[in-house]
Amino acid sequence: MAIIYNEQEKTYTIQTKNTTYQMAVNKLGVLLHTYYGRKIENDNLSYTAYGDMWPYTPKNEEIKGDEVWARIDHIPQEISCFGCGDYRESAINIRHADGTMGLQPIFVSAEIKSGKYSLEGLPAFYGDEGETLVVTLKDRVYDVYLHLYYGVLPEYDLITRSLVIENKTNEKIHIEKALSLNLDFNYGNFDLVSFEGRWAQERRFQKAPVLHGKTQVFSTRGASGHIMNPSCMLANKNATETTGDVYAFAFVYSGSFLISASRNIQDNTRLVIGINPENFDFTLEGGEKFQTPEVAMTFSYNGFEMASQSLHKAIRNNLCRGKYKNARRPVLINNWEGTYFDFNADKLVSMAKDASELGVELFVMDDGWFGKRDDDFSGLGDWFVNEKKLGCTLGELVKRINDTGLKFGIWFEPEAINEDSELYRAHPDYAFKMPNRQPTLARHQLILDMSRKEVRDNTYDQICKILDSANITYVKWDYNRNITDLYSCEVPAEKQGEIYHRYVLGLYELLERITSRYPDILFESCSGGGGRFDCGMHYYMPQAWTSDDTDPIERLKIQHGTSFIYPVSTMGAHVSASPNHQTGRITPLKTRGNVAYFGTYGLELDVNKMTDEEKTEIKRQIKEFKDHYELIQRGEYSRLISPYETDSLYCVWQVASADKSEALVCAVKHRTEASTHPEFVRLRGLDETKYYKVNDDKIYKGATLMYNGLMLAESWGDYESQLYYIEEVK
Repeated sequence: MAIIYNEQEKTYTIQTKNTTYQMAVNKLGVLLHTYYGRKIENDNLSYTAYGDMWPYTPKNEEIKGDEVWARIDHIPQEISCFGCGDYRESAINIRHADGTMGLQPIFVSAEIKSGKYSLEGLPAFYGDEGETLVVTLKDRVYDVYLHLYYGVLPEYDLITRSLVIENKTNEKIHIEKALSLNLDFNYGNFDLVSFEGRWAQERRFQKAPVLHGKTQVFSTRGASGHIMNPSCMLANKNATETTGDVYAFAFVYSGSFLISASRNIQDNTRLVIGINPENFDFTLEGGEKFQTPEVAMTFSYNGFEMASQSLHKAIRNNLCRGKYKNARRPVLINNWEGTYFDFNADKLVSMAKDASELGVELFVMDDGWFGKRDDDFSGLGDWFVNEKKLGCTLGELVKRINDTGLKFGIWFEPEAINEDSELYRAHPDYAFKMPNRQPTLARHQLILDMSRKEVRDNTYDQICKILDSANITYVKWDYNRNITDLYSCEVPAEKQGEIYHRYVLGLYELLERITSRYPDILFESCSGGGGRFDCGMHYYMPQAWTSDDTDPIERLKIQHGTSFIYPVSTMGAHVSASPNHQTGRITPLKTRGNVAYFGTYGLELDVNKMTDEEKTEIKRQIKEFKDHYELIQRGEYSRLISPYETDSLYCVWQVASADKSEALVCAVKHRTEASTHPEFVRLRGLDETKYYKVNDDKIYKGATLMYNGLMLAESWGDYESQLYYIEEVK
């Protein structure tokens, strides 16, 4: 049993492979949080739920004397609500029909179920091997209920949290804040690790101390966005990759979010995660329920690496779905950086012929094939083929591409619309626009109101017509701007605060319909590169374009930061031209390949312009990537040297097989200095008692490679890299 109920002590304990999470019901019926950390067997940890005797702290007047557990502002809770004595950052805020605000949730019941729960209309981790705990609380005064859902996947040390707000009154209430996770700690010496960025520099590692006040990570853009990722880690001050306590969290949601960490006057820490309450006001009629998205969390007592590896396995195996979650994905070439808008069928077929000779398996036609679309100013929303531009039908083009030996994929941006489009001229109301204001454009486009069924149905019908017309095996689903002018013309004024969330629900409904109808198509998410790289999208699409920045040296920091939460198998990574189109940097083709290996590996260039020498190198890379595919995509990932490390010239990554029989190490020199000394890197994930061959040459004992280290090969010049294959000597 992963979930244990002690009736006498009123504790609920969740046990995973390496961790324990416990809650308890106190004498007031308040659901306390008592412990989350390294595994403790069969013990009541309620003594940690300690309050403060500070005289100005409100306490429940049902309790006579100064019992510390009655002071709601100081005790650790499983769910915190605004308005009834807790001044810390709350997770729930309800405005009742009489205008009063607040909840005092009291324990009612709990139920343990086999299997991990699922969420209606929302993505979530899944697993029949898991368990579910549902705890029901009720407000002391109003018939408003909170149902707290805990999902457990013990093998991955993964616990998930979601909640349902149920209105059993006869009047409507307003939900003004509905966060999914409230986690209290009785100490406060944490750093908050988050992953900030901007377009072309997404998910860069940053660390800040959790101070008195609030340390926040958030998006108000209607999408998870380039600026901050909906994930974080709480780490002890001394935590490293392999030492110290680390808590990792991933929000399974693709809209606006809030992550807030704070310390109170007792130096206790509270972390809350959920839908951003800014521009959020959800009306709940009597008898209705509201479901929050899910937060996944894991704990590591061995530093960042253990937490990352737990999340990687859970995301690969119990979040991603469909044919391609574990099947080998094809090596693709995308024509975007090779041609941009300037192409026709003959040009694409010529690229495909050359690519097929190199071992490429899939050709992807990017932006510019539909409507009136030769630039960013027009065409979005008109998902019909521009046969005049191509010089043939889509079916004819796909057949010609297939005849080269390549499969065919296609690009869509289904959530956007240009004013210069047939769809906008027919249905201007389909786009988000405020009455009496000129809309705010970005990339010369608006966003379609996916909260409306007729808008989703129109998009669905257009996409299906294209996908049914030809042998298409891959779809790149792009989203290049965030929401402004938030207003839905079909919704009354008092419900406009629901639109951000209803947009995300509508998007998920559309994705579920399309991916279910086409189970054999590989879907890849994109959002101006990595602007919507989150667990919500990975539920529908097993991989995402990590960044529009394809410079391999820039990608070191981007893929490094991404790897703290997300597995290699989710990261779209391509070899592009040099000088790079985003930075102008010149890098060796070998280095571009080695970095792209630690993703899904593909090409993003015009192969017709490559030299014979370059084509020979790409051919070698594709073979090498395929040879090591299983190890790269499903091996245990380690960050050996960070690209932020000032004492090293290198960034070094490693993947090792679970049985410790092989590993692959990539070392990239990201800066050059004169008169340098040899660099050593200590490997991980090997068996210290066994012997290993490195690149079919020298033989070392596992302990030697892990504790003394592998000496990196000397290099000359800028941005050189080396791949090391380590194989057990049988």
